[in-house]
Amino acid sequence: VQLQAFGGGLVQDGGSLRLSCTCSGGTFGRYFMGWFRQAPGKEREFVAGISRGGINTYYAKSVKDRFAISRDNPKNTLYLQMNSLKPEDTAVYYCAAEFRSGSAYYYEEDYYDSWGQGTLVTVSS
Repeated sequence: VQLQAFGGGLVQDGGSLRLSCTCSGGTFGRYFMGWFRQAPGKEREFVAGISRGGINTYYAKSVKDRFAISRDNPKNTLYLQMNSLKPEDTAVYYCAAEFRSGSAYYYEEDYYDSWGQGTLVTVSS
């Protein structure tokens, strides 16, 4: 399974961006998908997750009501719509796929089996 994230860039405080993540080499619709981010000097953290059919979504408290995760299974693509961006949202954003059941939780890195390369989002004040 190969994941590729794109759509990052430079945006002003209060602006919006939409990230995309394409999946190849597997059956996208069978995977729980997540977005994580890593800010400079900090550990990677969970941002959002979405169930296989797209019905259930989960968010970190810091992004809830500002970000929206979605997926288009026929297009093998995951999205993250980011609104009301803040400077503290500056980070490299990663998409991840879960396809081997384990004991970790969806908000933990160990839950996921494949990761994209990351796309940089910079929010200027």
